[in-house]
Amino acid sequence: MEVQTKEDAVKISLTLPGIPEFVSVARLTLSGIANRMGFDIDAIEDLKVAVSEACTNAMKHGCNIADDSYVVNYIVSGDRLIIDVCDSGRGFDLEAVESPDFDNPKENGLGLYIIKTLMDEVEVKSLENNGTIIRMIKQLEE
Repeated sequence: MEVQTKEDAVKISLTLPGIPEFVSVARLTLSGIANRMGFDIDAIEDLKVAVSEACTNAMKHGCNIADDSYVVNYIVSGDRLIIDVCDSGRGFDLEAVESPDFDNPKENGLGLYIIKTLMDEVEVKSLENNGTIIRMIKQLEE
């Protein structure tokens, strides 16, 4: 784990193996940070679901071999929590991502929709053969 401070922001970085059991490390770290910032239990649970979805996407699409890993950055900037989940996978075409069809639900394909529903802001950067970054931002409510 790496901790950096820059002006008003604090950055904590985790490099996690592409193994599902380690998503809990990302969730526990997030829970501690969000609790310290003052997020309530409901907001923390929403944050944990969003991070789990982003980590699952990173493992599924960015970790092709057993030794692959992905990075989760937590940035505390004032009353905003910024979370970046970064992989070095093949990337994907954002325009090709379809909106979920709730009349004919599929087993997968809801991850980004869930993340966007739970977070205040979501930005996805994906480059072909150069990985994906999912940036999620949650504002602390007063």
